[in-house]
Amino acid sequence: MLDLFSIFSKGGIVLWCFQSTSDIFSPSVNSLIRNVILQERSGNNSYNHNALTLQYKLDNEFELVFVVAYQKILQLSYVDKFLNDIHLEFRDKYKNDLQGGHYITDFDFKTTFENVLRQCEQWAKSQAKIPKQMRTFEDSLKSKKTVASMIERKGDEKNKKSVKIVENKSIANGKVEEPVDTDDDLIAANRAKLAQKLATKGKKDVKKSPKSPTNANKVVDRTKKPRVWELGGDSRDLPSLDFSTDKEGDVEVAADTQLIGQMTGAIRDLEVESEESSSEEEVEQGKPSPKKSGGMFSIFKGLVGSKALTEETMRPVLDKMRDHLIGKNVAADIANKLCDSVSTKLDGKVLGTFDSVAKTVKATLTESLMQILSPKRRVDILRDCLHAKQQGRPYVMSFCGVNGVGKSTNLAKICFWLIENDLSVLIAACDTFRAGAVEQLRTHTRRLDALHPPQAHGGRRMVHLYEKGYGKDAAGIAAEAIRFAADSKIDIVLIDTAGRMQDNEPLMRALAKLIKVNEPDLVLFVGEALVGNEAVDQLVKFNQALADHSSSSNPHVIDGIVLTKFDTIDDKVGAAISMTYITGQPIVFVGTGQTYTDLKALNANAVVHALMK
Repeated sequence: MLDLFSIFSKGGIVLWCFQSTSDIFSPSVNSLIRNVILQERSGNNSYNHNALTLQYKLDNEFELVFVVAYQKILQLSYVDKFLNDIHLEFRDKYKNDLQGGHYITDFDFKTTFENVLRQCEQWAKSQAKIPKQMRTFEDSLKSKKTVASMIERKGDEKNKKSVKIVENKSIANGKVEEPVDTDDDLIAANRAKLAQKLATKGKKDVKKSPKSPTNANKVVDRTKKPRVWELGGDSRDLPSLDFSTDKEGDVEVAADTQLIGQMTGAIRDLEVESEESSSEEEVEQGKPSPKKSGGMFSIFKGLVGSKALTEETMRPVLDKMRDHLIGKNVAADIANKLCDSVSTKLDGKVLGTFDSVAKTVKATLTESLMQILSPKRRVDILRDCLHAKQQGRPYVMSFCGVNGVGKSTNLAKICFWLIENDLSVLIAACDTFRAGAVEQLRTHTRRLDALHPPQAHGGRRMVHLYEKGYGKDAAGIAAEAIRFAADSKIDIVLIDTAGRMQDNEPLMRALAKLIKVNEPDLVLFVGEALVGNEAVDQLVKFNQALADHSSSSNPHVIDGIVLTKFDTIDDKVGAAISMTYITGQPIVFVGTGQTYTDLKALNANAVVHALMK
C-alpha cells in the first residue's frame, strides 16, 4: 500500500499528489531532494528516511520527479513497474502542456493513477504465483567472458599453480584403492638431476694459491670474537639512547627564517597546473592533425545526433567512464554510483549533433564531481578559533586515522599555520602507544618555538606540549590538556591520537571514549591520497565505530578530512572523490610535502580537471 505519490518539477512546483494517510511527508521528500537529487547521488532510485522508503524516477526531458513513499517494513515488488507505467501515462496524457511549460494546470489524473496502481498490484500477485525459473545463459557469469579472457598465452602456464584433487575409490571388499601416481617420469628425472649434481660436486678440484712466505710463518688465530655493535642497547649505552628529556646540545635549533610569514591568512589553494596545458590542447585541436582523436569521450563519435539518449545508448561510454575513474584511484563502488548518477541525469535528454553529446556528458560528469567536492557547510577554522577565544575557552581539534598516514606531521603543519596567524597552540601528546611519538612532537615543538620565539610575540610563548609519557589513558590526558589550556589562556588545543586500524574494536572504542569525554570542536580524519577502495572501508568503519561506541543519541562523528601525501600521486586524485562521497564532509587540508609550508586547501577545479584528463 502506497502512503504517498507525488509528481513535481525540479523547480519545486507540485503537479499532482496522492496521499492515503494523514501523516506529514514533507521532511522525507525534502530530505530526498537535499541529500540525493541535489547532491548528484541519483544512481540508486531508492532512499530511506526514518520509517519510510522513497522510490523516485526522473524525467529529464520535462524536468519532472515522480516520487512514491511507503513503509520500510513492506516489500512491494511492483513499485518499479508502477513508476515506469505512471511516468509514461502522465507524459502521454499531458505532453502538450508539459512542452509548453504550463505547469499551473488542473491535472485530472486520479482515474488513471488508480487504474495503473490496480494493474501493477495484480501483476505483482500473478508474478508471485509463478515458480522461480532457471537462470538463462545470458544471466550467468559465463556469458560475460570475453574472447580476450579465453586466450591462453604461452607464459601463463608457468605462473599458474595446478592443484589436483584425487578421490579415493572404495572397492567391494571394503579396502580403499590408493591413487595411482602418474608422475613417475618426473620423479625419475629429478633423481637423475640429483645424482648428477652429487657426482659433479665430488669431482670438483679446488685450486688454492700457494701461501706466501710471509703468511706461512704467521700463526692465524681462528678464535671467533663477538662483534661489538655501536649503541647496541647495553647498560653503558643508556645515557646516549635516552631521548625522553632534552639535552643541553639539543635545546638550540637553527630556525629557517625563509618559512616565516608564508602561511599568514587563509590556506592557499592547490595550484591548477593543468589550465595552461588544457588551453594548449585547445589550440592544438584547432590545427589539422593526422592522428585520430582519442581519450575518454572519443567513443561518442559513434552516436547519432537528434535522438534521445537512453541507457542502452550510453552503456558503452559509461563502462569506459567507470574504467577511467577506477584508473584514477576512485573506489570501484563510488565509480559505479557516479556512472549510474550520470546515466539517470541524462536519460531522455534530446541533443543535437554528436559533438554536443560529448560536451554534454563531460559537462554532466564534471558538474557531478564538482557537486560532490563542494562542501555542504563552510569550515572556517580561523573564524571559529576567534569565536571560541571571545567565549574564553580553547578551540579543540582532534586528529584520528590509521597507522602511518602522517597525523603528527600534518598536525605540526596546521600548528605552524595557526601560529603564523598569531594564535597560541597547545599540542596534547595522546599517542601513548607508539614508541617515539612523544619525542616526535617534542622535536616539532622545539622547531616551531625556534621559528616563532616568545621575543617576537611580546614574550608570549606560542606553542606548548602537554605530555604524560606512555601507557596512560589518552582520554584523561586530553581532558587535562584542555583544562591546562583554559587556565593558561591558550587559544587552540591540537590532540594527537594513536594510529589504529578500522577493524580493531578496543582501540576504536578508546577513540570514541576520547571524543565523547572531551567533545572537541572539530574531528579530522587523516587519510592518504594513495588509497583506493581502502578509503571507503576506513571512513565507513571509523564513522560507524564512533557512532556505535558513543552513548549519546547524537554522536560526534568525523567533521572533516585531511588528505596527506598528495604530492606522490600525480593525477590519480580519486581518493578525494571517494572520501568526500562516503562521508559528505569536506576536505579541509591537503598535505603536499615535508615542510611546514606544504599545506594547501582543496581546489575542486584542479581535482576534477585531473580526473577528466
